[in-house]
Amino acid sequence: MRLNTAVNRYIFKELIPPYIMNLMFFIFVFLMRQILEITNMIVNYQVSLTAFFLMLVYSMPFFLAYIVPMSVMMSVLLTFLRLSNDNEIVALKASGISLYHLLPPVILFSVLNALLTAYMGIYGIPWGEYSYKQMALNVAQSNFNVGLKERQFNDSFDGVMFYVNKIDFKDNSLGDIYIEDQRNKSFSTTIVSPKGRIFNGEDRFSFILSLTNGVINQVNLKNRAVYSTRFDTYELQLDLKNAVKNIRERKRNKNEMSLDELVAFLKTEKVKSKKYYSVWVEFHKKFSIPFACIALGILAVPLGVQSPSTRKSAGLGIGLIAFLIYYFLLSAGLIFSEAGNLSPVLGMWMPNFIMGGLGLFLLFKTANDRPVEIFNRLNQLIRKIVQNFSRVRSFH
Repeated sequence: MRLNTAVNRYIFKELIPPYIMNLMFFIFVFLMRQILEITNMIVNYQVSLTAFFLMLVYSMPFFLAYIVPMSVMMSVLLTFLRLSNDNEIVALKASGISLYHLLPPVILFSVLNALLTAYMGIYGIPWGEYSYKQMALNVAQSNFNVGLKERQFNDSFDGVMFYVNKIDFKDNSLGDIYIEDQRNKSFSTTIVSPKGRIFNGEDRFSFILSLTNGVINQVNLKNRAVYSTRFDTYELQLDLKNAVKNIRERKRNKNEMSLDELVAFLKTEKVKSKKYYSVWVEFHKKFSIPFACIALGILAVPLGVQSPSTRKSAGLGIGLIAFLIYYFLLSAGLIFSEAGNLSPVLGMWMPNFIMGGLGLFLLFKTANDRPVEIFNRLNQLIRKIVQNFSRVRSFH
């Protein structure tokens, strides 16, 4: 039987609206996660909106690489749920069109998104990770307070470790400061001060930390002598040049490596260390996660057709459960592969084989009108949960 191109075009068009809605929803969730940090950077640190939006753009490829497969699955699931609830699947079967003939638009839709995800993984993530760190470094140079966090140790300056208990953003004052200065090899210096402020130095890489009413404790490592000095005002010179140089000249981590750099590292690395397995896993992730668009897209077809009496909200729950299972398998494969207990090939591709194989099995059963018992029980369970939830809301 020849494929009905009109039906295929119709199904492909039906996939687009829920896909866009799911994609925008997950992007919104991502933005909500960042809202506290966004508010903190703009209000307290006076970071420009341009810098903020650039940092958001740089972090988006990593996020899209994971939400695109999920959006594909949810769009296919919701589309076939609607077709089933409107009895359009029954009408197509009655006209001689089997479920297999409805797969081409789904596969085409999944392949297009797989290519998009692969582009994000191969080119977008390395570019975004490296550009994000460079932007964060430039922001820190213009306003070092961005890098300061309350109740956290900071080692941005070469040889100097300091801890700040409280930061007042109104006047940029610091409270309860602890500093360990290891720049002098002969002395170990510890400075404690209840108050302080940071000022810009001679250039954008240097800063002056002005402290008041504190104590300096010095230990002479050769003579094993201890000196303690109290001060009313003390200024400490801090320099970011070495830290900036180390960041710019350091080797890229696995997320920043391009595909060629990953391959070159795997060829030259002789010792199968933890980093070797980590890079090997990253290499396979760039291809296995895009392929998840196809595996999850095929799985979503029988999930939608097998649940004709399920509401869209319940269908959304089914899709989330299926994706959580995939993500659990992917996380388990990632952990065991990076530890060297499992082959990275098996660890990264196993979730696709399991979910794709399950999808093909369910597709065969559904196409031959053989309902799977687990779906009937799952539908009954979902209906009971929805009914109980509705009763609780009406009671209140």
